[in-house]
Amino acid sequence: MALYMYQASYTAKTMAAQLREPQDPVAVIRPTLEDLGATILVAGFPFGEYDLLVVYEAPDDVTAASVAMAVAAAGEVKSAKTTRLLSGQEWLESLLKRRVLKPQKSG
Repeated sequence: MALYMYQASYTAKTMAAQLREPQDPVAVIRPTLEDLGATILVAGFPFGEYDLLVVYEAPDDVTAASVAMAVAAAGEVKSAKTTRLLSGQEWLESLLKRRVLKPQKSG
């Protein structure tokens, strides 16, 4: 399973609805992600540019794209960003792979 970080900013309408009737946004989106084959690992609510941050596992990039499209289609966010995260093992593999390459001499 691959790791992804999803960050979203709410629309003013969504934020107003949250203030009128507070609810856990993660509980709202969890079933959609699970239906698509993704599993939420951690979620939080950062200060600043984004209102919601979710780290989740999904089988592949196509599933991650489907997650982003499903959330966008709901119309609750004004902007969002998905970032593919490397696991510790993937990071290590990338470092080891880089060591195989020989530096190019400029000349």
